[in-house]
Amino acid sequence: MNKPIIEIKNLSKRYNITHHRGGYVALRDIIANTIKSPLKFLKNKANSVLGREVQEEFWALKDINFTVHEGEAIGIIGANGAGKSTLLKILSKITPPTTGEAILRGKVASLLEVGTGFHPELTGRENIFLNGAILGMSRKEMAKKFDDIVKFSGVEKFLDTPVKRYSSGMYVRLAFSVAAHMEPDILIVDEVLAVGDADFQKKCLGKMDSVTKAEGRTVLFVSHNMSAIQSLCTKAILLENGKIKAMGKTDEVIATYLKNNPLTQEGSTLRERKDRRGKGEVKLVSFFVEDNNGERVSSLETGGHYTLCFGYETADEKPTQNLHIGSQITADDGTPLALNWGKNTKQEINKASAKGVIRCEIKQKFPFNPGLYHISANLFRDNEIEDYIKNLGVFEVKEGDFHNLGIKTEKDGRHITLEQDWSIKEN
Repeated sequence: MNKPIIEIKNLSKRYNITHHRGGYVALRDIIANTIKSPLKFLKNKANSVLGREVQEEFWALKDINFTVHEGEAIGIIGANGAGKSTLLKILSKITPPTTGEAILRGKVASLLEVGTGFHPELTGRENIFLNGAILGMSRKEMAKKFDDIVKFSGVEKFLDTPVKRYSSGMYVRLAFSVAAHMEPDILIVDEVLAVGDADFQKKCLGKMDSVTKAEGRTVLFVSHNMSAIQSLCTKAILLENGKIKAMGKTDEVIATYLKNNPLTQEGSTLRERKDRRGKGEVKLVSFFVEDNNGERVSSLETGGHYTLCFGYETADEKPTQNLHIGSQITADDGTPLALNWGKNTKQEINKASAKGVIRCEIKQKFPFNPGLYHISANLFRDNEIEDYIKNLGVFEVKEGDFHNLGIKTEKDGRHITLEQDWSIKEN
């Protein structure tokens, strides 16, 4: 039997975090200490004035063990700070582990964050050949793939422009195209794809799918987009506080993640999200769902009554005006199912405090059948986009008695249930 293409053995990564414990020192004490012991005072001056430094150990990863076989697509999920990016950086040899080892048997191409592997002063054309050289490809091999890389990226017009002038979307388009076409044995992709537009994301997922199924290559994919993980990956790993919480079939691991990360917690990570766009003068900082009694819920039921709640804050901490939110609910495969938009109901919020919660009450029974759903949100002010987050949160809908007849709805994430009344008219 062939050896696994990736072997992770007792992998751990420790960081030392420095804290300053502040305090103040009176002028008379500074003068007295300087006269008594000038050398000692000079040595400890910063600590005396700014506060003592305290070192704290932080384990980003702790005793990670797993194997990946050739041709597998593995999704890595978890809340922000769970250790996902640290794991990929170790596998990409950007940072070394503190203990343990990571054995990778093959050529690795990584796309971890905007700018990784590109020299900002070089043009797109030059960076393509530079990346090929780094991966050990000859100039002849690169020339053969060059046209396909450029066509896939869609940045033909800017190929001879220094990449430091590229937008983040252009950067990612070219970087992914280079990484995917270099024929790596292992392709490592972080959440960076979320920077691109919807069409390009779909294109990238299609390419990664063909890389694993048609070409038999291995993919490690980190994403907050559960539908992308579910459609691409046959297996998944859930990280929590630097440790493996669950590992196995994708559906089962995602279910564990949602069970342990209810909607009330999903919102706490929004401040750290980088995959957002807009002016940024007003930002979304939380998202949660309340039931008919005003209680926050971690899952919903078909036929229930719910209110979508979007927390916001102004950057200047001053009151604002003319706010409204457009939010879209999609099925787990990305199919749009519902659009809720304050503009459509002429309910723009004329006056708003510096921070608060914009609430959208669903004025009917919740019609979605059991399954996984995603919600995106667009925060507008004066008809300008202030903040847009495509995958604001993931929620699960469970079986419910929509018609109050003791009949539970069946799991089917593509359909909705409508109020209905059946009869027959005889001729």
